Amino acid sequence: MHITMVPGYQGSPPEQWQSRWEAELPNVTRIAPSSWDEPELEDWMTALDRAAGDQHGDTVLVAHSLGCLAAAEWLLRNPHGARGAFLVSPPDPVAASFPQPAGSFRNPRLQQLPVPGLLIASESDPYCALPAAEAIAAAWKLPVVNAGELAHINEKSGVGYWEQGRDLLTAFTAGLGERAPLG
Repeated sequence: MHITMVPGYQGSPPEQWQSRWEAELPNVTRIAPSSWDEPELEDWMTALDRAAGDQHGDTVLVAHSLGCLAAAEWLLRNPHGARGAFLVSPPDPVAASFPQPAGSFRNPRLQQLPVPGLLIASESDPYCALPAAEAIAAAWKLPVVNAGELAHINEKSGVGYWEQGRDLLTAFTAGLGERAPLG
């Protein structure tokens, strides 16, 4: 099974858990949109087509922040495009903290996703209060894991490698059947 990394607004620096996992896991592709700093939804859809589309459905989308909104939209457009979605710290699209340059992401489709998924949220995320994350998960029909007080679960929150998240991903992918990429 393949992993498609979908970082959020401004990408994922080397010290962020997505980059660290990507460096050690086999069979990982990261999306490559035209701009991480001036994100456009259609451009990110094309980037997901390139990164995940070639896997013929045998991939798991591992998304963070704005990448969660992109991953959900891509799955709604490509219902057989992935085996699952591991979504971490989606931003609240109606919050004042939503990144201004990401306006094309502001009205996500909040409907059941066509694949199994898991949404991980923090009690202290400055971009999405826990009740908002729970509402997004409910709309997507996904279970929520409350990761505790981990801010935005990124490099600035001090989670480093984020072992808890890696364990959750291992369990999630194992539950999808066949061979799990994290063995």
